[in-house]
Amino acid sequence: MMDVLQLMDEWGPEKVVCVSDRRTGMKGVLVIDNTARGMGKGGTRMSPSVTVAEIARLARVMTWKWAGVDLFFGGAKAGIVFDPSSPGKEAALRAFARKLSNEVPREYVLGLDMGLTERDAAIVQDELSDRGAMMGAPAQLGGLPYDELGVTGFGVAEVADELMVLPGKRVAIQGFGAVGAAAAKRFAELGAVVVAVSSVHGALVDPDGLDVARLLDLRASSGDLAVKEYGPVQALGAELRASCDVLVPAAMQDVIDADLAGELDTTLVVEGANLPTSVEAQEVLAARGITVVPDFIANAGGVVAAAFGMDARYSPFPVNPATVLDAVSSKLRANAANVIAEARNRDTTTHVAARELAQERVLAAMKLRGRVA
Repeated sequence: MMDVLQLMDEWGPEKVVCVSDRRTGMKGVLVIDNTARGMGKGGTRMSPSVTVAEIARLARVMTWKWAGVDLFFGGAKAGIVFDPSSPGKEAALRAFARKLSNEVPREYVLGLDMGLTERDAAIVQDELSDRGAMMGAPAQLGGLPYDELGVTGFGVAEVADELMVLPGKRVAIQGFGAVGAAAAKRFAELGAVVVAVSSVHGALVDPDGLDVARLLDLRASSGDLAVKEYGPVQALGAELRASCDVLVPAAMQDVIDADLAGELDTTLVVEGANLPTSVEAQEVLAARGITVVPDFIANAGGVVAAAFGMDARYSPFPVNPATVLDAVSSKLRANAANVIAEARNRDTTTHVAARELAQERVLAAMKLRGRVA
């Protein structure tokens, strides 16, 4: 219990719920960080290595992300300690949903994150007999298929295009999952040249540009193996060190430290993943004149789409995907430009400026609700 208590500060978490199920071996956690601006909404991930501290950290990111895009939901996140490739995945997911039936969907609505798919969203909805229990279900069930639309990766490319005219610019992307692949697709549509991508199987680097359409076709048939099947791969990390105009870390957290930040050959870093750069790295990049668009600004396409899904979760009418993509583009472009300007005005890093803006909004809501003096 002491470890959980040590996670708490003036912002949250407001609630930490740990659950388990002996029959399936499932263990899980829900962290509701701050609901001053609305009920808890955030993704749910499944991984054998999930920890309470990890989920709490990500829930805090969601607090800033919702406030950063000025949408009225609260920060929350959930995690399931289980192997998503296990044949027992469905049973574990159903057990997790049952254990959280007091909180879902009254206090928290699940969303898709690492290890979960649209079918998993449908399973949670079925288990709780509530279409509003989880966002991201297939379109056939009235859901808004985030992965199919590629809203997060789409938003990342839109942000880059707002800050740098993209035609002819070189882009390197770490990760070729849902976010990285969608980003690559949109970058190509906007006229950029994708010179590097990676997956767990290695990195592809070609200064003359990769064939994005071929990579996407390979991913559709082979998943993560697409990078390896495309051609000879280099060791992971080569994609981060590739010479480029735009670098998109879109894989895991904590991949760029101060040392690596000193080596990067890029002008703009757009954080597609959550928490990919350390505080020290952010300071090094700022000192080198490399602009960084923080994660909860750059990859907020998913939360903008989720807001549409939350608004329509009990409606019989489907959400228009074109409307969602237009909203993602306009909201993220405006927010990115605002954060860059605020960082200059406040003479600080973009992460600090973005977090201060989000904190000001959350604090105002907390004061209005009487949660602080």
